[in-house]
Amino acid sequence: KPGEQKLAKEPSSLQCMHLAVVACGDRLEETLIMLKSAVLFSSRRLCFHIFAEDSLRPEFEKKLKEWPSSYTKKFESNFYPITFSVGNAQEWKKLFKPCAAQRLFLPVILKDVDSLLYVDTDVLFLRPIDDMWHLLREFNSTQLAAMAPEHEIPKIGWYSRFARHPYYGTTGLNSGVMLMNLTRIRSTHFKNSLIPGGLTWEEMLYPLYQKYKNYITWGDQDLLNIIFYFNPECLYVFPCQWNYRPDHCMYGSNCRGAEEEGVSILHGNRGVYHDDKQPTFKALYEVIRDFPFEDNLFQSLYYPLQSKFLDTVHTLCGRIPQVFLKQIEKTMKKVYENRVIVYLGANHRY
Repeated sequence: KPGEQKLAKEPSSLQCMHLAVVACGDRLEETLIMLKSAVLFSSRRLCFHIFAEDSLRPEFEKKLKEWPSSYTKKFESNFYPITFSVGNAQEWKKLFKPCAAQRLFLPVILKDVDSLLYVDTDVLFLRPIDDMWHLLREFNSTQLAAMAPEHEIPKIGWYSRFARHPYYGTTGLNSGVMLMNLTRIRSTHFKNSLIPGGLTWEEMLYPLYQKYKNYITWGDQDLLNIIFYFNPECLYVFPCQWNYRPDHCMYGSNCRGAEEEGVSILHGNRGVYHDDKQPTFKALYEVIRDFPFEDNLFQSLYYPLQSKFLDTVHTLCGRIPQVFLKQIEKTMKKVYENRVIVYLGANHRY
């Protein structure tokens, strides 16, 4: 079949879906829950690239090894120290949240990786990463990265009201979920506000920071906004359901894609997994955290989630439970169907 033939011709580097995360300070548990959500639902093999402080690595390795073999065989994990190839390492480390600026250096460090999905530690996958990975095929010839808007409505967006530096589009970009073609990033010369000619990604980072450091609030995310302000043709913008945050429901529902399709990737920024300000987000985090790997997804994940959501209907985000449940229900049905097919196929051979 034509589709099968095309997949067979994909480069071997694309056989593995590369997922990167940067974890410092107290982000160990959050990162593990994010990785767990990725493994639970994805079908293709995953390659984790975990950038972490040296003190966290032993616990990461220990916890990942405790997962059942039926899941550990679905991924490989690679660990890296926190490093910055240009400029002052301490400046980069303190730019925003601990070590967050590390994401800017992924194209430089992961030289053998063609494409990559970067996510913040406070992200949860509610559908297979495979579906996000397919967006790489939608890039045109100039696009080399993909992000979602920071907000859907300019009049309540942060960048459109407060930014003192250039930013992408009308509401800026949120960098908590970022799909990247690293090969293209490494080979591109970017337009900038520093010199008339183009600069490579690595050449541009530190001078850009030096120029705008007194004007940026959100650290590395602001630098990415500045880069894509000058290079808009390089960006693919994906819809809000792929980076769904409290801002999409706490001021009233304003992510149409999530209303129609359900949330694909949940981004619990503002610390909402760990306080009681947005109980709907916290409920999802806790249910995935507490899910016993080998149990039935509907019985031990979906039904407890429905039950927890009943306690959140008095909140703005809790009023729209279907937005949070729609995609994860579809995902679990697919996982269940695939397991039944594999089981029946295995029995058929005997």
